[in-house]
Amino acid sequence: MSRIYFDNAATTSIDPLVVEAMMPYLMDKFGNPSSIYSYGRETKIAIETARKSVAKTLNAHPSEIFFTSGGTESNNTAIHASVRDLGCKHIITSPIEHHAVSHTVEHLQQIGLVKVSYVKLQSDGHIDLSDLEKLLAESSEKTLVSLMHANNEIGNILDLDAVGKLCKQYNALFHSDTVQTVGHFPIDLSKTHVHFITGAAHKFHGPKGVGLLYINQNISIKPFIFGGGQERNMRAGTENIYGIVGFAKALELVTQHYEADRAKIEGLKKRMQQKLTEAFPEIVFNGDVNGNSLYTVLSAGFPRTQQSEMLLMNLDINHICASGGSACSSGAEAGSHVIKAISNGKSQATVRFSFCKNNTDEEIDFVVEKLKTLLH
Repeated sequence: MSRIYFDNAATTSIDPLVVEAMMPYLMDKFGNPSSIYSYGRETKIAIETARKSVAKTLNAHPSEIFFTSGGTESNNTAIHASVRDLGCKHIITSPIEHHAVSHTVEHLQQIGLVKVSYVKLQSDGHIDLSDLEKLLAESSEKTLVSLMHANNEIGNILDLDAVGKLCKQYNALFHSDTVQTVGHFPIDLSKTHVHFITGAAHKFHGPKGVGLLYINQNISIKPFIFGGGQERNMRAGTENIYGIVGFAKALELVTQHYEADRAKIEGLKKRMQQKLTEAFPEIVFNGDVNGNSLYTVLSAGFPRTQQSEMLLMNLDINHICASGGSACSSGAEAGSHVIKAISNGKSQATVRFSFCKNNTDEEIDFVVEKLKTLLH
């Protein structure tokens, strides 16, 4: 039996056209971009061409785009730089951020560099914007607001523009982890008041090990990694050329087919939600599932029973890939801080199903039928 893959929020399969674009830089065009001879110059040109392509998609200036090893490094760079270089002594964040953000913020608090405030959540898991404004108004120190654009476990989407306006009003820096939305959601950085956003190619059918950091041109920070002068002196280390080329190609492809892919994936999500509701009347869906939510993510909460406790393992045995929350907590429901934060103490066995353009209606139907046999 073939595998059914419903964990696309964790990572996606690489598009064959992305592999094709990367191959010359894996094989023949192997020069170091810092070298002055032709082999080096051609790889340097490839990086700068990729940078321009990404900048165009996001409506940013190429000088604002930096390539990293992934979303985690990008988030760490933005948060550390805000404290170290830009004078932030106060960070406002939420209880449902990705660990790449929350653990970084907690570390900076533990070593005494910042105080941290957590904005309240509404009952549907969205950020309480009135509480955010209250925290900003009460803050007497330079403040960084770090809130993710879309939650990787429940899919809720933040109003970037609304948060950006509040940050501008109160002279706060704004960092948004956009790892789940770059490549899935149109972002126009020329119209959004944000200082840092982040991305990872493997979330939209690109390669693993390459990410994006946008740094608004009105701010200046020091490197997170020191050494050579790569990435315009912002990130030392020989560039991941084929990864960078792959990032740009993947973003180009998903942008070209965005409307058609979104319509298809939204249909898959709605079909899954409807069939699960019919099969399991007591099921709950986490987050603002029918509102401002990612079209790729469906977080389902099953009543906690002996069968549902073993659900993820039994799905795996049946060649169905899903997770308990984020990829970091796939095998342990206790690991999901997001579900704990929004569940109000209700006990549920959570499964996150996340979809891509390669999934089918037949896969949805098969998984729901399999769930019936596993849970009834």
